[in-house]
Amino acid sequence: MSETWTFICDSDELLPGEMKTGFDEVTGAPIVVFNLDGELYALEDQCTHEEFELSSGHLDTAEGSVECVLHGARFDVRDGRALCAPAYTAAPKFPVKRENGGIWARDDRD
Repeated sequence: MSETWTFICDSDELLPGEMKTGFDEVTGAPIVVFNLDGELYALEDQCTHEEFELSSGHLDTAEGSVECVLHGARFDVRDGRALCAPAYTAAPKFPVKRENGGIWARDDRD
């Protein structure tokens, strides 16, 4: 588990309906942060069906989901749960915060 917060981007670089990526500085986990109507959510940037980055997929702001471009698995960006096959396992959700004009996230898994 990482106690170190990773800088993702400046707050004004992540507008509603956008996503930005980074890597946890301690664990190396890929992170994608979503801005959904001003609320920030962070998931591991990896589809749980086939290890492919979710950030290359489409963010559906109406549904609050991201779709993996590889096989069409969709995940709820708010809690990471898988919304349809071929993914059945949730994408890990990470803590995210705004601080000092920036957006920060970290891998908090044990």
